[in-house]
Order: sequence, then C-alpha cells, then structure tokens
Amino acid sequence: MTVTTPTAPVRPTAPAEPARRKRPRVRPGRLGVHAFLMTVSLAFLAPLLLAVYASLRPYEETAEHGYFSLPRHLSFDYYKQAFSDSGMGKYFVNSLIIAVPGVLLTLFLASFVAFAVTRLQMRGGLVLLMVFTAGNLLPQQVIVTPLYVLFNKINLPYWMSDSMTMYDSYWAVLAVQVAFQVGFCVFVLANFMRTLPIELVEAARVDGAGVWTQYWRITLPLCRPALAALGTLQFTWMYNDFLWALVFISNGDKLPVTSALNNLRGQFFTDYNLLAAGSVIVALPTVLVFLLLQRHFIAGLTLGASKG
Repeated sequence: MTVTTPTAPVRPTAPAEPARRKRPRVRPGRLGVHAFLMTVSLAFLAPLLLAVYASLRPYEETAEHGYFSLPRHLSFDYYKQAFSDSGMGKYFVNSLIIAVPGVLLTLFLASFVAFAVTRLQMRGGLVLLMVFTAGNLLPQQVIVTPLYVLFNKINLPYWMSDSMTMYDSYWAVLAVQVAFQVGFCVFVLANFMRTLPIELVEAARVDGAGVWTQYWRITLPLCRPALAALGTLQFTWMYNDFLWALVFISNGDKLPVTSALNNLRGQFFTDYNLLAAGSVIVALPTVLVFLLLQRHFIAGLTLGASKG
C-alpha cells in the first residue's frame, strides 16, 4: 500500500516584466544637424509667414507700428478685396489651361521617350538621352527673340487662335513649357525605369504583348511615384511662370494668374498688405496640389534611398 502525500498547489507565476529598452543617446552631432535643418526651414518659411501675417493686418496699422509689431486687428478683408479687385477668377482659368495640359503632355512624352531609351534595344539610346539632358543647360532667355519671330509666322486657324497666328495664344506658351521641361523629365524617368526588373518586360514579350502594352500596362503603373513627384514639380513651375506668357501673349484677358497681381498695384500708391493677400491666394493651388500628392511625392523623392 502506497501512501501519497498531498502536494501544495502550484501558484501561477507573474509574467516577467519586459525589459525596458534603453533610449539611444542623442549625439551632439545629431542635435547640430536638426538645429541646422530647422534654421534653414525657418529661413525659407519666413517670407511666406510674413506675407500671411501682413495680409491679415490693415495697412494703416503696419505703416504706424511696423510689420514686426504685435497685431491689434486681424481680418480676412484683404483676401476678399484682392480676389474681387484683381479679377482672379478668369486668370485662374487661364493658368489651368496652360498648366494642366502642359503637365500631362510633358509626362506622357517624357515617359514614352524614357521607355524607348531604357526598355527598347535601340541604337543611340544613350546619345538621345544625353541630347535631352543637354537641352536643360540652354538658358531659356537666349531664344526669346527667335521664338517671338517664329510664332508670329506660324499660322493657325481661327478656332485655335484669335490672332490667326501662334503668337498671342495659349499654344505658344504651352509649346515652350513642354519643350523645355521634357528633357528634365526624361532624365529622371529613364533613371527610375532602369531600376525596374527587366524580367517583367521580357515576360510580357513572351506572352505576346506589344510595345504599347509593355509601356502602358506594365511599365507606366510602376512609375507612379516618379510621375507624381514630377507632376507636382512641373505644375508648380508652369503655374508660377510668367516670362513666357508676358512675351507671347499680348491680350490681357489671356494672361495667367501671376499677372493678376499687377492689377493690385495703384498708379500712385500700392497697398502691400493687399498685395500680400493676393500673393497668398495665387500660391494656394500649388499648395493644394502638393497636399494631394504628398505621399507619392515623398515616395518619388526617396526612390533608391534603400534597397531590399
């Protein structure tokens, strides 16, 4: 006969506390880098912040106390006045007529050329890429006079231009914008397409895909981050440009929105607070485009920063 001795119940042990992670020590060099970046960021934002601050204050207040004084009265009255007095509505439309088709056409042509250079086994592809890249080195102001003479001699039908020539039409500004921006976009997209696996295009060829299918349905969707980054930059550059519109458009009703700021200048007196409000309104579309494409824009800028 065996005698069993009762055993004490086993108490559940408390789970071990997770080991606290040691915070990495902040190095003085990293603090210096962050301080430098913050200083540079504030230096770039200072003019914009000052313009926004001035646009909310009456001109009499800033004239008496200075632009860096504490505010006594803030309002959005200048924004309403700037939009109505300058007639920005039609000028916004003019800028969109130039910028939106210009961006789409530039990205389409540049992506097609970059695809041909990097994915099609064509002779002279590297030379062609160098030619497009070298086109960016030419100062644009050098060819203002030749283009002015040329556009006055190119005839267009009445439904395309009121002047019956390429001069004084949106087509002149659009053609110059696309011509000068395609080279930069080709350079960026060609470098990005080289990072894509060539096996994707080779597999598509085996399945019987043509050149257009390889470009439109396989390569182009993979270039979405690069296209978004370039689209944001191109829209900003074309939207803010005023030189080519000033040279090739003589009709004031066709000028872009940047010209609307001139309507806020008086003959004998200029309210700079009102002008600041107009400048902020003009800059809003570019800020909106950046916010909408921010995720793709940042992804496009960081392409190739890490592997794996």
